[in-house]
Amino acid sequence: MRALLTGVLALGMYASAGGARAQAPAMVATVPTTKVLAIGHLVVDRSAIGGVMPSEVRETVKLYLGGKIDQWYVRQDGKGVVFVMNVTSVEEAHALLEKLPLGVNKMMEFELMPLGPLRPLSILLAEPAAVKP
Repeated sequence: MRALLTGVLALGMYASAGGARAQAPAMVATVPTTKVLAIGHLVVDRSAIGGVMPSEVRETVKLYLGGKIDQWYVRQDGKGVVFVMNVTSVEEAHALLEKLPLGVNKMMEFELMPLGPLRPLSILLAEPAAVKP
């Protein structure tokens, strides 16, 4: 698996340098957004969020159980959370996160990053060139 990933990354770097692009017309220009990475940071002192946290946790669990949050982590610097969300646009992620109590109370903001499949994988789908005898 590690060798496959290394090979795919190498193909991606080769393709971005222009080498494989001409030989692999099947290279996909874009890929769909399949997840959104949401990196949250508090915009208030941690001592200000205590009264909001019971409802924040409850509403976040609802998003998790509803399938909108796939993974959730706490930032090791203590300044917020990181969610991998099962949504297909940053607009959908933003709408969901702004409805959480910390969002409603303007206590947390999120950097949202759309994620998708590795684009260089499409090179592996290109038909090999016919070999002339």
